[in-house]
Amino acid sequence: MKERFTALAAEIVACVRCPRLVAYRQAVAATRRRAYQHEEYWGKPVPGFGDPAARLVLVGLAPAAHGGNRTGRMFTGDSSGDWLYRALYRAGFANQPTSRSRDDGLELCDAYVTAACRCAPPDNRPTREELLACRPYLVAELRLLERARVLVCLGQVAFQAALAALGDLGAGRPEPANRETIVRLRFQHGALFRWRTLPWRAGELWLLASYHPSRRNTQTGLLSEAMFEAIFAKARALLDGD
Repeated sequence: MKERFTALAAEIVACVRCPRLVAYRQAVAATRRRAYQHEEYWGKPVPGFGDPAARLVLVGLAPAAHGGNRTGRMFTGDSSGDWLYRALYRAGFANQPTSRSRDDGLELCDAYVTAACRCAPPDNRPTREELLACRPYLVAELRLLERARVLVCLGQVAFQAALAALGDLGAGRPEPANRETIVRLRFQHGALFRWRTLPWRAGELWLLASYHPSRRNTQTGLLSEAMFEAIFAKARALLDGD
């Protein structure tokens, strides 16, 4: 199994499907931010990261221009990652609450982090065509993550990308599973959905929606730390009840 993840990661890192994203990530890596002038930027697509046997899978939007695009690891070296790994640590899914570089000793336990788009996009906005081009990688990861039981989607783009990828795998429409969930399949913080069965593997799968821990959401108060930690407490409760 580890070899299959390694092969997929190599395929992702070598991807040049989207000319706009290739040009942008390489330009950012060449110019750098003043605070990181001494660092060599990754400047390539960023593969997923974590435990291949994970039961918790997190889907974000894309690497940050001076975060994952600099460090080469999802949610590493930026404020969104500070929120995410702190929450994962407190919920028992990470061995430390911070993530600064690929070699900082961070290990995820029973958790795997990925994204809808693997290259840093201008203004954090990948186009529909770019998301479509990247979707096969998410499909491949979800197929490999056979033990996944809870899928946490960070933001509306990740929510839609995960639904599309699961649709490609034949998952069909999930059922609403809590009072925060809108009957229509639409993003809402705290919404919970469930597939009781899946066509490609055994076991049920939960989908839990959360606001993305972006600066815009955290600094405006749309997402508080208590709200964010409650998402992972819910994920932990779902897994403990598995």
